[in-house]
Amino acid sequence: MISNQVLQNTLEGLKEISRTEFCVIDTDGKTLASTFSDFEIAPTDIQAFAESQAESQLVKGHQYFKVSDDYQLVYILVVHGEDEDTYMVGKLAAFQLQSLIVAYRERFDKDSFIKNLLLDNLLLVDIYNRAKKLHIEADIRRCVMIIELAQEREHSSMENIRNLFGTRSKDFITAVDEKSIIIVKELEGEEGYEVMDSLADTVLATFGFSREDGVHIAYGTIVQELKEVSRSYKEARMALDVGKIFFAEKDAIAYSSLGIGRLIYQLPIPLCKMFIKEIFGQKSPDDFDEETLTTIDKFFENSLNVSETSRQLYIHRNTLVYRLDKLQKSTGLDLRIFEDAITFKIALMVVRYMKYMETLEY
Repeated sequence: MISNQVLQNTLEGLKEISRTEFCVIDTDGKTLASTFSDFEIAPTDIQAFAESQAESQLVKGHQYFKVSDDYQLVYILVVHGEDEDTYMVGKLAAFQLQSLIVAYRERFDKDSFIKNLLLDNLLLVDIYNRAKKLHIEADIRRCVMIIELAQEREHSSMENIRNLFGTRSKDFITAVDEKSIIIVKELEGEEGYEVMDSLADTVLATFGFSREDGVHIAYGTIVQELKEVSRSYKEARMALDVGKIFFAEKDAIAYSSLGIGRLIYQLPIPLCKMFIKEIFGQKSPDDFDEETLTTIDKFFENSLNVSETSRQLYIHRNTLVYRLDKLQKSTGLDLRIFEDAITFKIALMVVRYMKYMETLEY
């Protein structure tokens, strides 16, 4: 249904053009929008007109018009004036409201279809049948992006995103929960993931979002058909969670860039605990001091290069070797050996994943 604010804006625009006062009332007699400074109407008048067969009627110096949605009465438009010009203005205003209802119903139908498509609530045959009725092309490349906000989504947030794309956009903006905004982006020609990265940057810059504000953006892979959109949505959901664990420094994360983090995210917690116990025994990476953890991170950043790591840490090469030897004695893993380094890196990621899952339990 059309929001009261949209109705009010429409009436004010009509008043500015025609210099005529308007009021929109629902079938219960409640005023939804009005340009009258002081106007009261008897509920009995509204009820009598609503129950009559007439499409318009002159009552006490005001002209009434019925506005229906698929032959069902939705609004009653009241226009101040008795002459023929006022009648014509009223008919035009009623037609405008009728057109708004049709446009909003079509958008609602498409929004409902996209939501069910994302959530896998449609049979394959229904997808193509409904898409055809709603004039949605099936064989178009698309990608799903999710914008997760820190607090419950405000109505204005959704409308602002829609305004960013414009009314003629073939992209879909919707939501399936209280904190997220979903964009189903249509891609043309050879457009790829750089378009999604650019879109993420535009959203962040336009609305002043940032990860410091608790805003996270993620997107799935590009799919070729409408039926695969739900897969891109699920991938974006996973990228959102995995990004929080392993890529907290990134403004936007792509499913295709999750790497080994995607595998770790799907491991059962008991298996993770068993793996950590095998690697560290009764110890935990949390037991390492800050200096050791910094050394390990920098060593991995520099691809196990001792010279470059010691240079960036502003320490002597021998000091770094001493730290690595000390770590080897306590864990049995020599980070200078590729296989041990991989094992240690995975172990650190598993611990981070376990800690994240623990926060979700509280």
